[in-house]
Amino acid sequence: MSLKYYILVLIAFPFCSIIYAQEHIAPLYYNAFVHPAATKLVAPTSAHKTTGIALSLPFFEDFTNYSPLPDSNKWVEHQVYINNTMCYQPISRGVATFDALDQNGYPYDSNYNYTPRYCDSLTSKPIDLSGIVPSDSLYLSFFYQPQGNGFYPLVGDSLLLYMRKSYSDWQLVWSAPGTQLQPFSQVLIPITDTIFLYNAFQFRFVNIAALNYSDANWNIDYIKLNTGRNMYDTLIADAAFADQPTQFLSDYTSMPYRQFMVNPAVELSSQYTAFIRNNYNFNQSVNYSSVSRETITNTPLNSDPLIATSIPTYQTQSVVYNTYTNTVPMAGIYDKVDFENKLYIQSIAPSDPSQNDTIVCNQVFDNYLAYDDGTAEKSYYLTQFSTLPAYLSIEYHLNKPDTLQGLAIYFGRQIPLPFSKFFSIIVYSSLNSINGGTSDNIVYRQDNLVPGYVDTINHFWVYSFNKGIPMPAGLFYIGTMQPAFGGSDSLYFGLDLNRVGTNHAYYNVSGNWTQSQISGAIMMRPLLGPAVVSTAIPNIAAPNTSIQLWPNPALDELNVSTEGQGSTTYAITDLSGKAIINGSFLQKGNINVNNLPPGLYLISFKNDKGFITETRKWIKQ
Repeated sequence: MSLKYYILVLIAFPFCSIIYAQEHIAPLYYNAFVHPAATKLVAPTSAHKTTGIALSLPFFEDFTNYSPLPDSNKWVEHQVYINNTMCYQPISRGVATFDALDQNGYPYDSNYNYTPRYCDSLTSKPIDLSGIVPSDSLYLSFFYQPQGNGFYPLVGDSLLLYMRKSYSDWQLVWSAPGTQLQPFSQVLIPITDTIFLYNAFQFRFVNIAALNYSDANWNIDYIKLNTGRNMYDTLIADAAFADQPTQFLSDYTSMPYRQFMVNPAVELSSQYTAFIRNNYNFNQSVNYSSVSRETITNTPLNSDPLIATSIPTYQTQSVVYNTYTNTVPMAGIYDKVDFENKLYIQSIAPSDPSQNDTIVCNQVFDNYLAYDDGTAEKSYYLTQFSTLPAYLSIEYHLNKPDTLQGLAIYFGRQIPLPFSKFFSIIVYSSLNSINGGTSDNIVYRQDNLVPGYVDTINHFWVYSFNKGIPMPAGLFYIGTMQPAFGGSDSLYFGLDLNRVGTNHAYYNVSGNWTQSQISGAIMMRPLLGPAVVSTAIPNIAAPNTSIQLWPNPALDELNVSTEGQGSTTYAITDLSGKAIINGSFLQKGNINVNNLPPGLYLISFKNDKGFITETRKWIKQ
């Protein structure tokens, strides 16, 4: 008997992605949250997939948990990413995201990235359907969404659903072609063919994608398999939290507690908002409240009374929670403080699923300043003119003097990995023409850095400064400089798309600072307080020690030579990264530097394959 499916589109909304000037966004080519170093899990074996007691009906999954991996009690793989940040206007909190990244968080195939291939799978554990007959009206339903907050699946990409027959073969029963962002749509599939009605039935979602320029994102939510249904049984009968609540602080997502306590009235939001969706086919009454504590000392902070509200059919309604005056005394000046805000709702209907009625939000006060929530949905990068450096700087503020010890950066993955992309970290007390600044006043600078990547849940790469930098209260700026003629253009940084409000970012690729037009938070975090330890230096090819550079200091001419074969190119830049002289030589070369003003300069060498082999400092007399 043939299978039919029914698709119901619940809502519609417009969406567009905008790229401004030299600013660009790119997909994620890595997901640290599903890497084994972060999850400490091992891929399931074939034995895990086929043994064990079969599940019984009803089967229901809305992915409401705090693990990035699927529930092992229901699913046999962990290739998809369970989250609440890659979706747009979800049916309830938590979705399963399909992309072109494997269970270790890496691209399935980075060598043939234009070739479509099977990527993520989500396969149910065996389900006992042996007592079911076609007249029992068994239906499988789910909601799906292309793109979400990621990149949309292209025309050649698709989302597929397979069902396993009683003799272990899989049959394709539904598919959706790639398209740009759409609302979550519900699909209902009747299961009436007796070839599926046996004691170890399974279903499997799979996406087909080419890495290409997109991660081909799909989101799935609210999977339900049960008898006694029909093609009009779209009702979920659930009132649940949907999107993440807004942030507890007014601007930062995190800051040191000592900085917060100087001016909590300004740093604290007057209220924060949660979002509850009514998935019933009638108006639903719910009660909502919250309870808060400081987790490290287990100190109670706040408890709100229950408030009643009515939510219209199939609508998402915002509800307001008041923030509260801090009641935790100042501990050690550098101690971490963690406010746990547990929001919950109580549905009037007793049959309402309860697992998605609570959401926990932690407001962390630690040794860093942050505008991001720790998750990257896309990557951000600048394109630059070949002869000019590219600067990126983020504005921060201090409520009292503090000591700046380093910078933590979340780098977006690139293919190949950009370990030859050198950059500098620069701290400014002011930027020219920004917030009344009349010049770029540099407080500290650290050169010849390369990006690093961390395969753990703490996926920021830490750069510690050579010394602590005393900073006064007020505004300061910190960011990166990518030199010209050095192959360091288009360095990817993590971009948190869930940031609400200005991103405080400025860039300079033509000699003037421009405010960023990209929505979201570029993931850089200044580190304050005691000295910090740098993340281990990544493995970089050893410098080509056969390159000779003399004299140093130089007056009129700089001589270079190498014992290697082939052509070597060079680029001389000043300390701002501005390209001054470039050229190439075979084994030996002479560079006329007579017209350069006295000072300190950098010279970078590339081999005949285009990779930087060494960067040296030299002095012009």
